[in-house]
Amino acid sequence: MTLPIALDAMGGDFAPGEIIAGARRAVDELGLSVTLVGVPHLMGDPLGLEVVACSEVIAMDDDPASSVRKKKDASLVRAAELVRDGRASAMVSAGNTGATMASALLRMGRLPGVVRPCIATPIPNPGRTPSVLVDAGANAECTAEMLVQFAQMASTYVNVHYGVAAPTVGLLSIGEESSKGTPLVKETHGLLTSIAGLNFVGNVEGRDLIPAPVDVIVTDGFTGNVALKTLEGALTFIFTTVLGVVETNEETRAAGRVLLDYLLPVAGELTPENQGGAMLLGLNGICVISHGSSNATAVMNALRVAAEMDSAGVVDKLRTTIRPDQAG
Repeated sequence: MTLPIALDAMGGDFAPGEIIAGARRAVDELGLSVTLVGVPHLMGDPLGLEVVACSEVIAMDDDPASSVRKKKDASLVRAAELVRDGRASAMVSAGNTGATMASALLRMGRLPGVVRPCIATPIPNPGRTPSVLVDAGANAECTAEMLVQFAQMASTYVNVHYGVAAPTVGLLSIGEESSKGTPLVKETHGLLTSIAGLNFVGNVEGRDLIPAPVDVIVTDGFTGNVALKTLEGALTFIFTTVLGVVETNEETRAAGRVLLDYLLPVAGELTPENQGGAMLLGLNGICVISHGSSNATAVMNALRVAAEMDSAGVVDKLRTTIRPDQAG
């Protein structure tokens, strides 16, 4: 019997309503098994889904480390414990990202040899499989050895998730030449070229994020998070601007009606809610982090990714990717 996915019902800007609605859709439309974890009197109607009750909530603005230590009966913590104890196949949350990572790390633990887990965020590439940006915010300060592990784990993830046989890997820098970048970037470049079995193709730049010429984009968590949010802001601005121009007058509205059938599929590919959330790689368990502004569709897609990764045995495949003697 397939274990359910533990879903933090209290995390996210639109919790618990959109979170529970997304869970219900995942059950009805995708046939998944989902267990909600939340505070019963704050959740409202669970829509017929199983609920594991807790008494505390870690807010979006709570300090991640201290809140996980102090709020031991928080929904995030309990969700991670369900995975640890073999009562759930995976956990999903749209809540406090730092607290989600801390809960998962402290309760599930790291895979042998992994220095630090990292966040692998899909970036859409219209017309083909998404690229994966790693690290997207878990580790603000990194060593070259950590970045190499991120590249290895993300390559395995792309292979498992998207079926890419030999994922190409690019290192985010300020120029394509190996001599460009910070000391960390240059050291990492040297190490990546020497890793057997890794399809490293060199540096990529910020302009290469969409569409990306590689399957995996590697960087430290600070740079990755800034790049990701810059990209999200730019796409939002473009969509808003185009819609504003279309609504200028009747002539532009008529043109918009003609273009709508061509624009909607592209917009659908670029919309974050359709990407399914970010995977926290390097844990002894599955944790999917959904966007803080997740609606029901985004939650359903995050649950879908969690179920797919469980079925594909991604944790066992990551376990063989990083050897314990590589830690350092």
